[in-house]
Amino acid sequence: MSVKKCLFPVAGLGTRFLPVTKEIAKEMLPLVNRPIISYGVEEAIASGCEEIIMITGRAKRSIENYFDRSFELEDLLEKRGKKELHDMIIAISNLAEILYIRQREPLGLGHAVLCGEPVCKGEYFGVILPDDVFIHHEPVLSQLIKVHERLGGSVVALEQVEVENVSRYGIVAGKETEPGIFRIDDMIEKPALSDAPSNYAIMGRYVLSPNVFEILHKQGTGAGGEIQLTDALRTLAKSEPVWGVVYKGRRFDCGTQKGWLSANVQLALENPELRNVVLEAVNGR
Repeated sequence: MSVKKCLFPVAGLGTRFLPVTKEIAKEMLPLVNRPIISYGVEEAIASGCEEIIMITGRAKRSIENYFDRSFELEDLLEKRGKKELHDMIIAISNLAEILYIRQREPLGLGHAVLCGEPVCKGEYFGVILPDDVFIHHEPVLSQLIKVHERLGGSVVALEQVEVENVSRYGIVAGKETEPGIFRIDDMIEKPALSDAPSNYAIMGRYVLSPNVFEILHKQGTGAGGEIQLTDALRTLAKSEPVWGVVYKGRRFDCGTQKGWLSANVQLALENPELRNVVLEAVNGR
């Protein structure tokens, strides 16, 4: 059965971007010409997902407003003859069926996923962490779904990182069964370098078995005092397949100010209408 639902954990407070995120959701910060969150939503839709579930917090109303209709703006654009903008604004609100579930406590990624149980229970579902923006002709989530449809089980996106950076990620151990595909048998969240089983890190794309919910219900807190999704997947791998796929594409880490700024510059340089603007600004012209 194809993966038709995709969960977006977006309840974080965005403290790395304060003070701007005091009132604006981090996921709504612009990445060239549209908000960060839209890249992930468009990826999910292009991967065949029909239902988007946002796990939100009290400060994330701007995300809901972005994907909702804006009749006043639509009317204004229509009266001014701006048909292209008018149609674009309507298209945003028609992208997909979007549901919103409140995560009442900041208890980590595992808890955010657990909040999606009422909607995703009983079927495999996707998870997209929108801070990780992927650019490729085939969506990364679609790459994972294809492996799931062929091999079954849960699937996570992997990237080989520098060894000095392993303590920033969930790191996996497993056997490469075919080029770029690993059968995962263990994983550790943010290990010390001496404890890291490899330098293959889990990035922000998942296809998950509904059995992960039962594990999360029983699981205690882990690293950082939070309910870690990595710990749940570690338990899941003992009873059913969990695959790791070295994704094809480019990843932009928009979860930090440096990464977000770098992503804007790089993508703007690839835009024919913006490239010269960036070059002139860098050269002080």
